[in-house]
Amino acid sequence: MTDHPALSHLDLPDVALRNRLAVAPMTRVSATPKGTPTSEMADYYAAFARGGFGLVITEGVYTDTRFSQGYLNQPGIVEPPHVDGWRRVADAVRAAGARPVMQLMHAGALSQGNRYTARTAGPSAVRPRGRMMEAYGGSGPWPVPHVMTVDDLDTVVGGFVDSARAAREAGFSGVEVHAANGYLLDQFLTGYTNTRADEYGGGATGRIRLTVRVIRAIRQEIADPAFWVGVRLSQGKVNDHDHRWAGAREATTIFAAVADAGVSYVHVAGEGRGWGEAATLETGETLTSLARRVAGVPVIANGGLGDPELAARVLRDGHADLLSLGRPALANPDYPARLARGEAPVPFAPAMLQPTVTLATAAGWRSDHPREEAHITATGARPRA
Repeated sequence: MTDHPALSHLDLPDVALRNRLAVAPMTRVSATPKGTPTSEMADYYAAFARGGFGLVITEGVYTDTRFSQGYLNQPGIVEPPHVDGWRRVADAVRAAGARPVMQLMHAGALSQGNRYTARTAGPSAVRPRGRMMEAYGGSGPWPVPHVMTVDDLDTVVGGFVDSARAAREAGFSGVEVHAANGYLLDQFLTGYTNTRADEYGGGATGRIRLTVRVIRAIRQEIADPAFWVGVRLSQGKVNDHDHRWAGAREATTIFAAVADAGVSYVHVAGEGRGWGEAATLETGETLTSLARRVAGVPVIANGGLGDPELAARVLRDGHADLLSLGRPALANPDYPARLARGEAPVPFAPAMLQPTVTLATAAGWRSDHPREEAHITATGARPRA
C-alpha cells in the first residue's frame, strides 16, 4: 500500500506535508478548569504525529473571555498560561514530524459551560434545536441566546485575530476558523438560527459575512502565506445532523466567499454523516469537488474515510486533496504507518472513549514512548468529526 495516494506529499503555501492525512479536530474537554492545555494533551497530539499523520488539527479552542467558551475544561488561547501550554503541544507535534494547526472556535448559542459568563449569545433569539449534550456535562433544552450586537461581533472578530496571533506565537503552522457543526459562525450561516435583518442576515452572502470578516481580519493581521488560515464548514450540526444547504447554488456562494477572503484551505466536515452518504449534490457533483473547483485552494474531506479503498477513490478522483480522520485516528493513532505497511485499520469501538482504555491498547498498538501509552487515552476525546 506504499503507493496509496494518501501517502503522497502535498505542497501547501511554503510548506510541504509528508502525506495527505490529517487528524480531525475532536472535542476532548481535558484541559485544566482554567482552560490551560496539559502535558497529557501534548502526549496525545504527539502520538498522532509519531504515527505518521502529516497534519494534526487540534480540538476547538475558545477565543475570548465573553461568550466563546463552549464546555467546561475546554482549552482556550486567551491567557498567557494557555499560550505556554499550547507551545508544548506544538513543539511535541513538530518534533514528531507533523504540522500543528489550531482550530479556533466560538460556541455561541451552543455553549453549555463557560467560566466567564452564564449567558449564551447568538445571531438571533432562537433556541437551538435538540438538547444540550450530556457527554459534555449539559442537560435539558438549550437556553435562548442573547442577540449579538454589532459591538459583540467586533469582539468576536477581535478574539479570533488575537487568538490567531497567539497560536502563531505558540508555534502553530496555522489556524482553522471553525465555521461548522452548529457553533457561532455556522449559526450565522444557517437560515433558521439567523433571522437578522441587518447585513449579517438574509441570503447566503449576508449569512457568511461574519465568517468572511474573521478570515479576512486574521489574514490582514498575519500576511505571511506560510501561516495557514483554513476554514471548516459543514452542512450538518452537532444538534441537527440532517440540515443541508440550499443546494449547489448556496454552496457555491459560500465557497466563493471564503476563497475571496483569503483562506489557505477549506475543510468540509461530515457531521453525523459519512462522506459517501452526504457528498453528492443535486447536480451530481460532490460537495468537496465543488469546493475545490470554486475556491481553488486545497480541500480536506471528512466523514467515514478510514476505509483505505474509499480514501483512495476520494483522492484519485479529485474530490479532495487531503483526508481528515476522527474515529479512525482514535482507533489507529498510527494509521499512516499501518497504511504504508498494508495493514488493515483497527475498527473503532465505543470502549475507546472510556477513560480506562488507552488508544494504544484498544488498537493493539505499541509505542516506543512509555508515557504515550499511559496518556494517549480517549478520555474526553469524543469525536465530532
